[in-house]
Amino acid sequence: MRLFARLLGLGLLLLGVYFLGQNIYFTNNIYLYWWRGVAADTSILFLTAGVLMLFVLPRAIKSWAGIAIAIGIVAVFLSSKAILQPTSLWQFVLSLASFTGGYQLFTKG
Repeated sequence: MRLFARLLGLGLLLLGVYFLGQNIYFTNNIYLYWWRGVAADTSILFLTAGVLMLFVLPRAIKSWAGIAIAIGIVAVFLSSKAILQPTSLWQFVLSLASFTGGYQLFTKG
């Protein structure tokens, strides 16, 4: 039963990411200078590493995952390559509820 609860929690986490991520687009425009696209690569690298560290690292050093995710988010806004479209209140509440319930089920079973 605990395994089912954890799988359901993971599913709810992914559903929350899906609902919130529907209105976020990343662009990869080509610029004359090589350094203009580095921030987009950096953001994807740090966000991916942070999420992986969140699930893989032991509890004592999970703060490193938060730091990596924060660097990735800052890099997204510095690169100006993320297009954020309006999100309805219903979509935001549904996403937040999925995140919260999924995290609780995933961590505590």
